[in-house]
Amino acid sequence: MDLDTFFVSVSRLQNSALIGKPVLVGGSSDRGVVASCSYEARKFGIHSAMPMKLAKRLCPEALIIRGDYEQYSKYSNIITDIISDQVPVYEKSSIDEFYIDLTGMDKFFGCYKLATELRQKIQSETGLPISFGLSKNKTVSKVATGEAKPNGQLHIDFGTEKNFLSPLSIRKIPMVGEKTYHLLRSMGVEKIKTLQEMPVELLQNVLGTNGAVIWKKANGIDNTPVEPYSERKSLSTEETYDSDTTDLTKLKSTLVAMTEKLAFQIRNEGKLTSCITVKIRYSNFDTHTTQAKIAYTSCDHTLITKVKELFEKVYQRRMLIRLVGVRFSHLVGGAYQINLFDDSEHMIRLYQAMDRMRKKHGDAAVQRAISSGYELRTFNPFNGKTNVP
Repeated sequence: MDLDTFFVSVSRLQNSALIGKPVLVGGSSDRGVVASCSYEARKFGIHSAMPMKLAKRLCPEALIIRGDYEQYSKYSNIITDIISDQVPVYEKSSIDEFYIDLTGMDKFFGCYKLATELRQKIQSETGLPISFGLSKNKTVSKVATGEAKPNGQLHIDFGTEKNFLSPLSIRKIPMVGEKTYHLLRSMGVEKIKTLQEMPVELLQNVLGTNGAVIWKKANGIDNTPVEPYSERKSLSTEETYDSDTTDLTKLKSTLVAMTEKLAFQIRNEGKLTSCITVKIRYSNFDTHTTQAKIAYTSCDHTLITKVKELFEKVYQRRMLIRLVGVRFSHLVGGAYQINLFDDSEHMIRLYQAMDRMRKKHGDAAVQRAISSGYELRTFNPFNGKTNVP
């Protein structure tokens, strides 16, 4: 089950004047990006993660609104509660998407009937449009949901998975991103039917281990289970020093490194935080914490700035410190590329590149200089002094 243009739909609940209009959710400046857009805006070729400057050029009459993650989180939680009350097993894969396992329910209710009634209940209680695809596995159900949009439903009977998938574009297959799509198109592959007919060994030679996975998905084969959902409410880390210290450079570099690590973890899990806590423990074991609410984010530069502010606030006694810690709480689901309402496309690409390196080489593969214990020093030729920012 997938909520249709979720951010736009929630905004329309708050402001009915947006109904039927081309709407863009994201940063209003030219440096911002489109986080979500209505179907009316998509007719102009606009899509999520597009630079806002280009989107406004494609559709000058589009209405631009800021994202409101508190409202998104509120409605996401309402829908999660409705689903949890009605089905045996579900997996919340993002703030607006759910996988539901109805295995064995046919003999009691009828799976399609149950799914239809659940969709109707969500619509009547929230006023939000939602679509679903019902099939024997996750891949086919996800593709079917996309085909059912906007605000529809689709049932793919057992044994008809390949026939359903075959006429569709290879773009419809989960895991086929831009690079894979262009590579396959350069081989003359446009429709899923062609992938179905190709030897799996050929795809493996071209795409490596992903080739076999994509071949299986193209043929409607997916044994991935629905993982029972559990919401992580917070994420934290702390460090106890071998010897107590008052070295501010050391303390701040530790805090920056911990913040970077936690920020990468929540981005990797597709989450955002709105509450930061900083903890210090003095040499006499006296422990102090302070926290602050912020706008939902998973950006290092925003989180590091706030962590430093909180440390300055809580570190009052100038005594030896034994331990420091950082905690992110009030977590909500949300893909990283759709939450940077005021950041530039360049900043998004920088974070994505850094995270790819961390996933491949470990979370310490890329770090800010200060988190590695280094300081950036600049020489001022006018006064002959070296400055530490």
